[in-house]
Amino acid sequence: MTESDYAQLSFGLAEFADNPESRCPVLLLLDTSGSMAGEKIRQLNEGLQEFQRDLANDALAAKRCEIAVVGFGPVREVMDFTSAEHFQAPTLSAEGATPLGEAVTRGLEMLRQRKEIIRQNGIGLYRPWVFLITDGGPTDAWQHAATAVQQGEASKSFAFFSVGVAGADMDMLRKLNPAREPVPLKGTNFRSMFQWLSASLKSVSQSTPGDTVALTSPKGWAEL
Repeated sequence: MTESDYAQLSFGLAEFADNPESRCPVLLLLDTSGSMAGEKIRQLNEGLQEFQRDLANDALAAKRCEIAVVGFGPVREVMDFTSAEHFQAPTLSAEGATPLGEAVTRGLEMLRQRKEIIRQNGIGLYRPWVFLITDGGPTDAWQHAATAVQQGEASKSFAFFSVGVAGADMDMLRKLNPAREPVPLKGTNFRSMFQWLSASLKSVSQSTPGDTVALTSPKGWAEL
């Protein structure tokens, strides 16, 4: 074990001593490419603020849900996993291309590391959620990322959801994760989408890790 590993474990022991609740990691992979400029990025930022408020208002979800944010255009780790009670919605800006493949690969590695730390500290673990939002198609190679997504879904390592904003390559999103149909967003209704996400996570946090939780229909925010 390296010095860095010891440091992570030491930090984890203090963190989990303060909050020994089971954890549900939630990874947000958010398209911040140039095509998201204007109303799309403004509404996305407002939706994130709504998400922060909604989760923080639920005492159990605030302790059990952990949020990480990866933006892509270019790929950047906006926020590492943070409990919902301490989560502060970032203000995203739009620029660059759409390196979706790199973003998925980077995010899944962050998730793998976080799950390992949770397990090493003897804390219960819900099946993590990965939530991808994009309004275009990848400008990089994404097939390797698709393989990782499909393997993760098949092994129940995480649940991977895709949301397509106007202009998204829905056929590519279907190939990225054939196990779960991508959902087209109605306009720029990010606020309702994040309300649905927080309500779903509240239901998950009230269950026992390993239980199956029925999700409500996304019809309020999706083009169905």
